Amino acid sequence: MVKGIPVSIKFFAVAYVAAIILFLIGPLVVVAGVSFTAGDYVTFPPQGTSLRWYEAIVTSPVYLDAAWTSLKLAVLVTISATVIGAAMAIVIHRQRLPGTTFIGGMFLAPLVLPTIVFALGLLIAWSSYWGATSLLTLWIGHTVIAIPYVIRTTLAVLATSDKFLEEAGRTLGAGPWKAIFYVVLPQAMQGIAAGAFFAFNISFDEAILSLFLRSPEIMTLPIQIYTQLEFSPDPSIAAASTLMILLTVIMILIIDRLFGIQRVAG
Repeated sequence: MVKGIPVSIKFFAVAYVAAIILFLIGPLVVVAGVSFTAGDYVTFPPQGTSLRWYEAIVTSPVYLDAAWTSLKLAVLVTISATVIGAAMAIVIHRQRLPGTTFIGGMFLAPLVLPTIVFALGLLIAWSSYWGATSLLTLWIGHTVIAIPYVIRTTLAVLATSDKFLEEAGRTLGAGPWKAIFYVVLPQAMQGIAAGAFFAFNISFDEAILSLFLRSPEIMTLPIQIYTQLEFSPDPSIAAASTLMILLTVIMILIIDRLFGIQRVAG
């Protein structure tokens, strides 16, 4: 007969889960709380309640330009990383080309390669052959580190797809490209959507690559927050960070509405 779980173990398990939740959610609560302070300094608990720092953000040309740059860059990266990553995932899943495993490993290498090493290498190479960095440099760098996430999520869905549906489509007269567009891609759409979500968030939040590849004319929102924190910290950085958190939450809700977050996560 199986004995019941001791009360001490249950208490430890609950306390352990609660500690993890507090560790994950606590910093977000602190940042959000600081963003509503009426004071002039980054302190918690907040000194009164005010929306002055949100007003400072939405009326600041510096923050607005940085946010617009990050948004443009994230959209470009989402498009390029999703197209390349989804195509590469289909190639890896089929394994019909020689060297597919090696090519797949190269595309997934940014997952294990330290971002700072890649950023330094890209900066040196770009400066040596093409001169000053630009938005194109950031686009390429962000795309490289975002592609593996699209590949992984798309492969996860393709691994559970019915491979005989494509054969059925080919048997019914569909050519190779039609079979991909009308059979394979619809089956992989959940993984592609999840990969696009990750690509957007990775690009929008990326700080290390942006720090190495920035120029006086190009300033992303994470770098603007970092610069403000380094030289003149005030609660505006908490307001900007809270808006970034809110954007991520909105995107998760959109994914949940369109596909179901549990299905995408699964």
